Amino acid sequence: MATNAPAARKVGPLINRNYGFLWFGQAISLVGDQVFDLTLVVWIASIIARQPDGSIAPWAPLAVSGVLVAATLPFFLVGPLAGVFVDRWNKRATLLRMDAARTVLILLLLLATGIVPLPFFAGGQPTIPFQLGLIYGVVFLASTCAQFFGPARLALIGDVVADEYRAQASSLAQGSQALAIIIGPPLAAPLLFSFGVQWALLVNAASFLVSFLCVNVVRAPQAARSVEVGARGNVGREFRDGLRFAFTNRIISTILGIAFIAALGAGAFNALLVFFVTENLHTPVTNVGIMGAVFGLGAIIGAIIAGTIAQKMGVERLLIGSIFAAAAVFFVLARMTSFGPALVLTFLAGVIQVALNISLTPLLLRATPRAMIGRVAAVLNPSGQVAQLISVGLAGYLASTVLRNFHQSVDVGSLHLFTLGPIDTILTGSAVFFLLSAIFAAVRLRGGAPVAPVPEPAVIPVAAETAAPAGE
Repeated sequence: MATNAPAARKVGPLINRNYGFLWFGQAISLVGDQVFDLTLVVWIASIIARQPDGSIAPWAPLAVSGVLVAATLPFFLVGPLAGVFVDRWNKRATLLRMDAARTVLILLLLLATGIVPLPFFAGGQPTIPFQLGLIYGVVFLASTCAQFFGPARLALIGDVVADEYRAQASSLAQGSQALAIIIGPPLAAPLLFSFGVQWALLVNAASFLVSFLCVNVVRAPQAARSVEVGARGNVGREFRDGLRFAFTNRIISTILGIAFIAALGAGAFNALLVFFVTENLHTPVTNVGIMGAVFGLGAIIGAIIAGTIAQKMGVERLLIGSIFAAAAVFFVLARMTSFGPALVLTFLAGVIQVALNISLTPLLLRATPRAMIGRVAAVLNPSGQVAQLISVGLAGYLASTVLRNFHQSVDVGSLHLFTLGPIDTILTGSAVFFLLSAIFAAVRLRGGAPVAPVPEPAVIPVAAETAAPAGE
């Protein structure tokens, strides 16, 4: 008599205890980040840069852009090498150290608010150069910590979540990120103007503390606490090994290509969104915020449904299908001239982007040996940033110079179809990049055939969740 195959073990809404704590800590931290990011911009632009006569100093835009530069530089200066050390270090301990460091850094920024008299300044109040210098320094160091935190968290998720549930884990992570985008910014301005910048900073510091406490109670399996056997001690060699693997492994190099090409399209939309809303949709600039909220709502809905879809159709097919869908949506969105239909497409774009992101993480974890996860993640992040910068710079240049006065009527005989202008032409070009990314994915992933997990050294199974030793 044939025996039935054992039923698949049911998991809870947050998969398991370990991932539940990781997810909750990251969700709170993301809200704190959103509050912090907008707080810095408003603090510099409307308080630090305010002159005695009440006007805003002309250097305010440059000072605000300095925050972006300080946050971006670690992606290139630190990110690639951070992966080498993440692969060496205990993943859980790395997360704890980075959260502790960021908590202290944000609290240090309170000195720039004048919360306590500073003896080395006249009247005990910090000068503008000191305030800006401390802000840039803290942002740079906090972003540096993030270069270690992100890959370590990805590796730890791979340790505590089985392969068949990683799409669900990615879906939960995307949902919390979308929710943070909706919740965080509306909290920032009331905290800043009603209670003071100190409280906005304390909220972010508290969010990192919550993340620290959540990671601290994660019971990592033995595999997460051991260092793989292999040659150690040569940072350059380990870094080159990671690069070689990323660019020669078919799946990882495909993910790199998809992310890079798609980012070339996404960057232009981000750079020209304000002008698209005002010039093409003929609506006030304040509606940019509404589009952002609708996109976030779409992302939440996408996070709810995409995890289930990924389990049924496979992450490979979901990835290819979502990129083709993104190309179609952005092609149509670029032609919009009214706000209502554009909102519907923006909602769909949020759903699709989350579906795309959800499919990438399981693929990356499945194709990457555990000993390489830090380095592979550290290659992916800077490449995406480079593509974004190229796209933003090129879109701004084309819109301001080459295509500034461009207008072309598209007719079929005597029938007028539409008129091309500078913004919609560039955004149509962005949609082409999404289409190229989709074709590249379909060819490289061979029609969505499932990717087999990479062989790993023998380790204690994830289910054997032993308590982490004290002092880890």
